[in-house]
Order: sequence, then C-alpha cells, then structure tokens
Amino acid sequence: MDEAMRKMRETLARRFGAELPAIADGDGPQACPETWTLLAGRGSSRYFESRPVAPALIDTLCALALSSPTKSDLQQRDIVIVENRAIRARIDELLATGPQAQEWIPGAPAFLVFCGNNRRQRQIHAWRGKPFANDHLDAFFNAAVDAGIALAAFVTAAEAAGLGCAPISAIRNHAAEVSELLGLPDHVFPVAGLGLGWPSRRHHVSLRLPLSATVHRDRFSEEGIEAAVDAYDRRRAAIAPIRAQRAPHLFGTAAFYGWSEDKARQYATPERADWGRFVRSKGFRLE
Repeated sequence: MDEAMRKMRETLARRFGAELPAIADGDGPQACPETWTLLAGRGSSRYFESRPVAPALIDTLCALALSSPTKSDLQQRDIVIVENRAIRARIDELLATGPQAQEWIPGAPAFLVFCGNNRRQRQIHAWRGKPFANDHLDAFFNAAVDAGIALAAFVTAAEAAGLGCAPISAIRNHAAEVSELLGLPDHVFPVAGLGLGWPSRRHHVSLRLPLSATVHRDRFSEEGIEAAVDAYDRRRAAIAPIRAQRAPHLFGTAAFYGWSEDKARQYATPERADWGRFVRSKGFRLE
C-alpha cells in the first residue's frame, strides 16, 4: 500500500470512526487517486481571501460540473453565476441577516445558484409537437436531482483546483424573491447557492455517521441504529463539540449536547413550509 493510500484510509477512518476493509491487490488502483484523497478530507470553506475568482476559471468549472451524469441525458440543470452587484447585494442581505443568518456569505468572492430546469424539456415537446405526458412529481424530482449532481461535481472540481466552497440550501428560504431576482421562469427553480473563493484558512473535516448506519447490502436495515447514533454523538462531541446549543429558550439546556440533539432541535421548528406552494407556483404538479 503506497503512502498516499495509507493516509487516505487513515482520514476515512477518522471521519467514519472505523477502519475500512483493505482493498486487495488487483481489485483497485495501484496508487491512491488524487480525487480519493481530496474527497476523504474535504470540508466546506467559509473564509476566503479577497482576491477574485477568474471568470474563465468559473466557466471551466461549470463545464466540468455539467459533464456529470444526468437522468436520461435530459440535462435538466442550469447554473446562474451572479455577477451583478445589486443582485448579489440583495441575495447577500437575504442570506446574511435574520434568524438563520450566515454572515460569511457576503465575503465569498463568487456566488452561483444551481437550478433545476424542467422548462427546456417542455419547450422541446412544444417545438417537436409531442405531448408532455409526464406532468407529475417525477418531472420536478428529476430536475432537482440533476441540479444536485451538478452541484456535487462542481464542488469536487473546484476543490481539486485549490478553491474552497460551501453549498447554501438556505437560498430556498427565499425561493420566490431569488427566483424573481434571477429571472427564473416557470419550471425553473433554485436548488442551492454556492459560495466560492480561495480559502484563507484550512477547512474543518466533519465526522460522519458510521458506514454501518448508512451503507446497506441487499436490504435496508435499522438494526442497532439508535446505539450507532448515540455512539456517533459521543465520538463527535469528544473531537469537535458543538459550540452553542440551538434555541435554549425553547428547549432548555441539555447536559450533553450532541449532533442528534442539534439536528432534532433544528427541525423541531418550521422551516421552508412554503416550499411546496412555491414549486406549484412554478407550474409543477406534485401528484
């Protein structure tokens, strides 16, 4: 096993809390692929140098992202690069203020919005005189998944180039106004924003749930899931404790505050309850 492979496996063992089975000679690459190293230790970046990201570099990253898989070659995803200062300032204001403020966002030198686009498919049907026979939930779902795949590919490509980035789901908290700002027509909707830039500090590598809880063979299983989550809470708290308890005025102060308590509190209050109404306003049928 080469040194790079050994270090990559150590990084994954720290992240997931257990060593992975060794890949036998002949069953995998002889040397550790650089992409494996990057993915094993990746983390979101929210602190950036002031220097801009060259437009030509962003264009290349978009091309790489849109080279990723897409359902049935339908290509139902678009990327909006936000360059207009007034539009960017308003999006920054929406995302960096209020109860769910993310104050780092205005400091990102570049900002993109990844969109699901089912409009183009409907246009093709009209141009070619064919009925659009699948006007139901799957039309929305396919476009949303396509956008998510492109987002993941963009992040991988950007980080391989030395850039840092962080996806921003909170853009959907303001889906209607963001849609208007970006001129998104019917059947086109924002899936996530992305802050992008040259990182000014090393990113944090978040621990993940054990693979025993999230990887299944043949059939889904929840055997031992509560104990696995409890153990993960303890392991994560010992290495990277959560600095502040969420909404103590609503839920009090817990003697032990782990990941699962934090996530339960996060989703114990309404969030994005108008998302379905927004999606329907874009012309989608969700039956």
